[in-house]
Amino acid sequence: MIKRNHPQFKVLLFGYNGANNTGSEARLLSIIDDVRTILGDNAIITIPTLNEANLRRYLEEDEFLKIAPIASIFFLDIRRLVKEHDVLVLVEGSCYMDTWTSALLWAFLWATRCAKNFKKPSIAYAVDAGHLSSLNRRLVKGEASKTDLILTRTELAAEELKEIGVKAPIEVTADCAFTFKTEKEDADILNERWHESDSGVVGLAAIDFYLWPVVMRPWGKKENLYKWPYYYSRSKERVQGSEQLALKWAQEADRIIKKHHKRIALICMEELDEPMARCIQSKMKNPEMAKVFSSREYNASQMTSILRSLDLLVTSRYHAGILSLEGQIPQIAVGHDTRLRGFYGELGLENYLLDYMSPEIWHKLEEKTDKLLKSPEIQQEILKKGFMEHLNRANKNPDILKNFLKYEVGK
Repeated sequence: MIKRNHPQFKVLLFGYNGANNTGSEARLLSIIDDVRTILGDNAIITIPTLNEANLRRYLEEDEFLKIAPIASIFFLDIRRLVKEHDVLVLVEGSCYMDTWTSALLWAFLWATRCAKNFKKPSIAYAVDAGHLSSLNRRLVKGEASKTDLILTRTELAAEELKEIGVKAPIEVTADCAFTFKTEKEDADILNERWHESDSGVVGLAAIDFYLWPVVMRPWGKKENLYKWPYYYSRSKERVQGSEQLALKWAQEADRIIKKHHKRIALICMEELDEPMARCIQSKMKNPEMAKVFSSREYNASQMTSILRSLDLLVTSRYHAGILSLEGQIPQIAVGHDTRLRGFYGELGLENYLLDYMSPEIWHKLEEKTDKLLKSPEIQQEILKKGFMEHLNRANKNPDILKNFLKYEVGK
C-alpha cells in the first residue's frame, strides 16, 4: 500500500521541463498536483532539467520538491537519477515521436531502460506518439515495451504504439493540461496588458516548421545553435521556407485586420516561437495592430487566460488548442504532425484542420476564418462537449496513477 505522507517515497518526473513551453508547464504543474494528492505533500518529487533558470520561474524548490540540472549529454545523469528514485514518471506529452528531435526521444527511452534495469516501476503519463524514423520505430518498439504502463492522451497515439509493436499495457485518457487551473487574477490579463484589444482579438500561434528537428552535431553555425551539441535543421531552402511562411501569416493577419477590424495576438506557446512571431509582425502592413505574447514572459496561467480571451484562435501549437477549449474559443489548426490530427479527430473538427503543406492552405484558412468570425456559434456545442469529454478522461489520470503505484510499489 502507498501511504500518504510517506517521507521516503521519491518520484522522478522526467520531461521537457524548463523550456519556457506553456503546454509542458501546465502539464507539469497538474502532474505535481496529482502526485501530491495521491502521496501527500511529503512525497519527494525531483524534476530534471536542461534549463534550470527557466524552471525556477514557476517552481519553488523546497525540501520536498527538487530541481535537478542535467548535462546536455544526459545518459549518466538520467541513470543516476532513476537509480535514486522509487518510480519514474515520463511527463512529456510529445514522448514517442522525433518531430522535434530524436535526442528527447532517446532520453525518455534511456530513462525507461534504466528503470527496467534497476527494477523501478515506470509509467508514461498521458503522452502522445507520432512521426518516427525507421531506426526510432525499432527503438520505441524495444524500449517503450519495458514501460510498466503507458497512458496515451488520444486513441490515435495508442493505435500508433500498437502498430509499432509496443507490448507495454496501454490505456487511453487525455492530456493533463485539461485539469490545469488558472489564477483568478489572470482572468482579464489580455485587456490589462493591451487596452486597445476591446474591438476583439484573433490569436495566431505559429510554429516555424523549417527549424525542426533539432539534431545533435559537434559543431555548427552559432545562429543555429539550440543548446550545445544540439542545432536547428537549417539550410538556404529552409531559411527561405521560414521567410515565406512568415509572409503568408503576415498577409492573413493584415487581411483579418482590414476585413474584420480585429487586432492580432501573436501567441508564442514556446519561447522558440518568438523569432517567427516577430518576423510575422515585421512583415505586416499594420504591425501596430499586433502584439507578441510569449511564454518567455507570461506563465502558463497568464497564457491560458489570454487564449481564453480571444475571438478566434488559429494554431499550429497543440496546447493552444487544448488550453483554449474550456473558454469555447473557435479554433482552426494549421498542423504538421499527428498530435493536432488526433485531437481534432476526437473533437470532430477535422474540417478545421489544415495541412501546412497543402497548396490551398491559405485560401482555405481565409475561408474558415471569415466563417468563424461571422458565426462563432458553429463550433460552440462541439467545443463545449469536447472539453467535458476530455476533462472527464483527464480526471482518470490520477486514479490510474494511484492504482499503478499501489500495485507496482507494493510488489
